[in-house]
Order: sequence, then C-alpha cells, then structure tokens
Amino acid sequence: MNESLNAPATALHSDWITFENVSKSFGPVEVLHDVSFGIRRGEVHALLGENGAGKSTLMKMLGGYHAPTLGGLRLDGQPLHFHSSRDAEAQGIVLIHQEFNLAEDLTVAQNVYLGHEPGGFLIDDAAMRRGAAEALARLSITLDPRTLVRHLSVPQKQLVEIAKALSRNARVLIMDEPTATLTLHETNTLLALIGQLRDSGVTVLYISHKLDEVGQIADRVTVLRDGRYVTTQNASDLTQQQMANLMVGRELEDMFPPQLPPQQQERLRVTGLSVPGWSRDLSFGVRAGEVLGFAGLVGSGRTESFEGLFGLRHHTVQNVQVDGQPRRIRNPSDAARAGLVYLSEDRKGKGLLVDFALTPNLTLMTLDLYAKPLLNVQAEKAAMIRAAEEHHIRTGRLDVTASALSGGNQQKLALARILERHPDVIVLDEPTRGVDVGAKREIYHLIHGLAAAGKAVLVISSELPELLGLCHRLLVMHEGRLVGNLSGAALNEHEVIQYVTGLKRDSGPQTSQEPPYVHA
Repeated sequence: MNESLNAPATALHSDWITFENVSKSFGPVEVLHDVSFGIRRGEVHALLGENGAGKSTLMKMLGGYHAPTLGGLRLDGQPLHFHSSRDAEAQGIVLIHQEFNLAEDLTVAQNVYLGHEPGGFLIDDAAMRRGAAEALARLSITLDPRTLVRHLSVPQKQLVEIAKALSRNARVLIMDEPTATLTLHETNTLLALIGQLRDSGVTVLYISHKLDEVGQIADRVTVLRDGRYVTTQNASDLTQQQMANLMVGRELEDMFPPQLPPQQQERLRVTGLSVPGWSRDLSFGVRAGEVLGFAGLVGSGRTESFEGLFGLRHHTVQNVQVDGQPRRIRNPSDAARAGLVYLSEDRKGKGLLVDFALTPNLTLMTLDLYAKPLLNVQAEKAAMIRAAEEHHIRTGRLDVTASALSGGNQQKLALARILERHPDVIVLDEPTRGVDVGAKREIYHLIHGLAAAGKAVLVISSELPELLGLCHRLLVMHEGRLVGNLSGAALNEHEVIQYVTGLKRDSGPQTSQEPPYVHA
C-alpha cells in the first residue's frame, strides 16, 4: 500500500467535487496545506484523520462557512465561491455540524425549518410540524415536533440536526461525527438511511472516528494528516488497522494497556442512590486501582445517576463512603473536597467554557491554589504549560480560547481540569466521544496510569469495545436499575448485550471470588 504526502498526480476527470491545492490559514497559523483530491457523484466518501488534521475545516469550506486562503473548489467543473452557508445550501450542499447548531428555546419543528420557514411572512406552523414529523420518521424517531429543543437529550438533539439537514433536500450531505451520541440501533438506522440516500444519487461526505462504520458504509476514504493530503483509496481495500495507521503515520499498537490487579482498599461505596425518573436504589463499590465500567443503553440512567451523586440533579442516597468515611455530597464542590470528580459527557455544555482561554479552563476548579487572595498569574501559566505537556494537549499557542482546539485536545483539557484536584475517585462519562484513534489511545493509557497510582476510575461509555478493553468489572444498567455485575470470563460482548437489552439480569448478589460490589 503506497502512501503519498503530495496531491494526486492523475487528473481528477471522474470527480464531481474537487479540492484543488487548497490551503487555509487562521491568522499566522496554516491548518491546511495544498490539499487536492476529488469526490464522485453519488458516493459515500469518508474523510479520516486525527483531531486537528483539518477534516472539519475542509468540510466547512465546502459548506460555505470558510473560504480557502489559497486554491479553490469546483462542482462539476465549475468554480465554487460561497459567501455563506446559505449560498452552499442553494447549491444543495448541507453540513451537519459536529457541535449542535440548534436554538434551545425553539421547538423541534422550528429548528428543522429555521431560516427556511414555509408560508413566507405568515409562517405555516402546521406545515412545519408535518414536514418535521416526516423528516424524523425517516430516522425512525418518535418525537413530538412541538417539543422544545432544550428538553431533549444529547442523542435526540443529534437526530434533530440530521432531520434538519434531510429537510433541505441536499445533493451533497456532509456529516461530521453524526453517530457520536447515538445508540447502536439509532446508528444502524442512520447508516441504512445513508445507503438509501446514496442509491437515490445523494453524495455523502462522512467524517467519523468509528472505523467500523467507515468500513461498513463508505465507498472510498481520504486520509488527512497534520493538514496535508495523504491518500484516497477504496474503503474495501483497507482494514480498520490500516486506516488507523494511515491516520497517525505509524503502526498503532497496544491500544489498551495491560491491567494491573486492583487493591483491596475500597475507595467509594454508594448505597441506595435514586434519581427520580431515572434510577432506583443503586448500590455499588469500587476499589483503589480498579477501573469500573457502567454499560447500558441511552436512557438507562447511567449519566443521570452520577449527576445525582454529584449533586447536579435531585436525588436521594442512603449512604456515601469515601475511603471508609461517610460523606455528604450536595454539590460538585462537596464532591471535590471528598476526593471525587466528574467529567461530563457534554464537554461543550457542561465541561468547558469554550469562549475562555485555556488557563482559566484548567484552573477554574482550583482557584484557591492560585489566588491567595490575589491571582498568581505566573503560577497559573506554569500549571497550563505542565498540563499541556503531561496530557499532550496539542496547540500552537497557549493564549487561544478552548474553542480553537480540536475535539480531542478539548477533551484532554477537560480531563486535565478535573485532575488538577488530585482526586482519588474519578468518574469519566463518555471520555472518548468524538475523539480520534490516537487520542483515544492516549486517554486509555491515562486511565491505566490513574488506576496504577491507586485511584478508582469509573467509566460510563456507549462503546462496548472500550469498556471490555479498559475495565476490570462492568456494571450494567437497564431501565434505571443495576442488573448485572460482570467480570472475568463474563466480560464479553454477547453477555453484555444480553444484560443491556434486558434479556438477562442477576437475581441477587454475585458469587464470584471477588466480594459482591453490586446489589441488583
């Protein structure tokens, strides 16, 4: 398999959309360097690369959000010059953003038709509701179009974004990490729909870090690395491992580090945790050096239960013990003082202040260490430099805002922020969502290092291979209850799926050699 860091030598005569020697700079920083390749009409074309490789920037050019600094784009041989996304949509090119672009205080129907409302001056609300319902039905979603977007879950918001794009009757549909928040069922529905769109002549550009999906749905793949074109190949000619190696430019091995046995000391014990409407009577414990996973379908109550434990939701709990000592946790500050920290699944909404600089994001939870009472700016800056080195946060400058970082580097910053407290119990909710394969490996090794240092790490994830590769034990939730405690030989995909779908549940305490840590 040959790899070239230069533009393709052959003419792009069979391509419908072409990128011709495209470069893009933001101020003094050039993020795309002389990129040339083509996309054929009616194909699913996947764009691969690590976070920061330039994939989203390139697609935002095609979607009318950015203009090239050098080079240009063509559609069917004609130059493309867009002043806005409206110009692109007028050409039938629609971009579904990785980060939600929804108006929280409008309804689902109003969001689907925002900027394209039927009826002219007198908006036809009934037509909007009908059209939105039809777009949602194509995705097999049962959702009232009159619902306010702020009341939707993260996966539901993602599906509304997709429904909004479908309502535009796109000729070119650009999808940036569309399945990052979706369940397996929702993902399969979307992939089937993409196949139907391709068969009807729609060209789909697909950005995803989930290489199994790429292999399943893509006709061809283009790989970018560090803002440069690497190769375009038929997806059927590449294994997932080969795709990963092309993205990072080297052989990618030992994705999951070897596990060390947990210690006997119990770091955290929770008894009788309930969150109204989400979970009932959860009891579990986790030991020092243990990575404990929480599996379950979206809606099973995993995230909501831990938001309750940290005082972010109304909840009741019989008892919380940290290192054998009873603790009362009313809010995240109480939790931090007790040695517990939580990384939210929603890094933009609840994890980071994306319009703030990197340093305030890092030290917001630990200002007492840097302000006594006046803020020690030099100490803060030193902490940011140290965190960037320790967590491999890749940024040309440290004085940029968090929004300037790629998704993977934002996640590393969010992780660095909660670890500034040197906690003993770390809860990570979807720690690798929207993160490329190289950054995933780094996060997995970070989790391994935390456990090796005697921390207790709890991982909530919708990615089953991640849970099976990382965790010593797996607790499974179904409809708000803990139904399984799996370890050893029971940690396999078939067994976990039986529990998450409700086909199987434990009837009582576990009888393995380990002490029972869950009461279902």
